[in-house]
Amino acid sequence: MSRIISPRDPALRTMGRIDTSNPDRPIWVFPYTQMAFRFSGTTLSMTVINHHHYGNSRIGVIIDGMPASIPIPANERPVTVTLASQLPDIEHEAIIYKRQDGQHYLEILQLSIDDNAELLPPASPTPTRRIEIYGDSVSAGERNEAILYAGKPDPDVDLSPYSNSWLSYGAITARKLGAQLHDIAQGGASLLDGIGWFCEPDYIGMESIWDRIEYNPELGPSKPWDFSAYTPHVVIVAIGQNDSHPEDFMAHDYNGEQARHWRARYVDFLHALRKHYPWALIICTTTVLQHDPSWDSAIGEAVATVDDPHIIHFLYSRNGSATPGHPRVQEHEEMAEELTNLIRSYGDDIWSD
Repeated sequence: MSRIISPRDPALRTMGRIDTSNPDRPIWVFPYTQMAFRFSGTTLSMTVINHHHYGNSRIGVIIDGMPASIPIPANERPVTVTLASQLPDIEHEAIIYKRQDGQHYLEILQLSIDDNAELLPPASPTPTRRIEIYGDSVSAGERNEAILYAGKPDPDVDLSPYSNSWLSYGAITARKLGAQLHDIAQGGASLLDGIGWFCEPDYIGMESIWDRIEYNPELGPSKPWDFSAYTPHVVIVAIGQNDSHPEDFMAHDYNGEQARHWRARYVDFLHALRKHYPWALIICTTTVLQHDPSWDSAIGEAVATVDDPHIIHFLYSRNGSATPGHPRVQEHEEMAEELTNLIRSYGDDIWSD
């Protein structure tokens, strides 16, 4: 016999942009979405429906500080996955989190623990500091565990099992700063619809993702996000690397119509963010993944156009030059260290509500 735990149990502390339109069956869409809790006993399992678009779906779990990656079958039926078994019968700390981006949605049906086991809230309080990221595959932690390919191109195989949002630069930064994180990141996302890589050939950009809770047309209709549910103190905008596909127009004709249009739309995006978050520090950047420096110049120009002292342009020490393939854990740690130092340099006042 097992004790069934509803996903709406108050002992479960959740984090992330979660679709709770049915609180008995919440849907996890974005990477690093998670629940934390304590439990006693020897086993832990989870029943989910994996709404699958592409890739090899996995769920992340950390129990007593030990991480594991658990495969989830790609089907539209409920499936129960064992997250831990044969544990010592003591109190355990657990975090279950979404490793990957919107290549799949995860509908949470229930948890199961031993019949006589206890369920308790996390021992640590909920962080009051709040960060949000708008980004692409790098911000999602895509392929970052393929550490043998550090500084190398990605091999031409499916590396989705090596995607781990927990080890993304944003998640590492948030934990260093003791902050919550909403990681609004999607592999292949550009700023604008019609370019990039996501949902080829009908490309979808961040302009059709940033204000949604669900957005992948292959997995159902889009749903708007209620911005009153979460107000970040720090916002990181890490978009501009996928916009060079299928044509690198910023590099080829910086003052051309398409390039000027992109810069104007980036300014519009910053204004839209500022409307929702009037007091946030907004950091505009790309990453260490190789790209033409014209994109960083374009972002710098857009930031200057907005002329807001709390919207800044930031470049990593190896910005756009460190690796031709997706950054691996080593590069994510490098970025997290620099980003953490930048945010700390603004002092504690930025975390005030």
